[in-house]
Amino acid sequence: MKKQWFIKLIAVISVTALLLITAACSGNSQANDNSLQKVLDAKQLVLGLDDNYPPMGYTDESGEIVGFDIDLAQEVCNRLGIGLVKKPIKWDEKEQDLNNGTIDCIWNGLSVTPERAESMCLSKPYFRNELVFVVMSNSNIRNMKDINGKKVGVQSGSTPQKVLESSEPSMDVTIVNFSNNNELMHSLKQGEIDVAFVCSINVYYYISMSEERFFVLPDSVCNEELAIGFRKNDQALCNKVQDTISEMKADGTLKKLSEKWFGSDITIVK
Repeated sequence: MKKQWFIKLIAVISVTALLLITAACSGNSQANDNSLQKVLDAKQLVLGLDDNYPPMGYTDESGEIVGFDIDLAQEVCNRLGIGLVKKPIKWDEKEQDLNNGTIDCIWNGLSVTPERAESMCLSKPYFRNELVFVVMSNSNIRNMKDINGKKVGVQSGSTPQKVLESSEPSMDVTIVNFSNNNELMHSLKQGEIDVAFVCSINVYYYISMSEERFFVLPDSVCNEELAIGFRKNDQALCNKVQDTISEMKADGTLKKLSEKWFGSDITIVK
């Protein structure tokens, strides 16, 4: 019963957001839409991102902004014959930066939500992010019913934190907050918490880079999909980027990029 309630909450949010994506961009008139031409004339696409969100987009040890989203955007720009400008922004000001023209798009693990579908022209989702419960491989926790009474770590201000707190008192757990996922996973390895509740997009990358062995509980919850955010009326630019990503899907380039960062093709582009 607990799991059914948990999944129903997530499903309602996801379906509502997807329906709004269709309405948000399809209703825009392209008659006076010069968004694509402006980018082509400028010979560059300015991408806004939080540069501390591995593996989608982050600053590496050499000071270079890298990541899956960065590689994907760079390939799109290469095919359009333009340059890519990577512009770090304050995540809580991303809509303002987009609407005042500081950036052309938000492309960095942007979750699809009803609010964003209303305020932006969103691309079709290209990536699915899950909320997953992770334990060490030698743990006796093997499904969600084993979590009751345990210490569950989450990142402060994250979607996992909000979802887990919303589920209480349905789930009898002690929530332990951490400032970032690196601290969270370190605490899990040290045995200071029993379970980590995290976004799969981060933890799968972390696991692939770690020598430790982890176990992802099989009854994890699908929570959200990721898309690219453009200004509300920039449908022409959105469509061109979308079409280019579809071409990359067809010729195998998207698969190669996903395998580079995640070990397999986990994109959802059709």
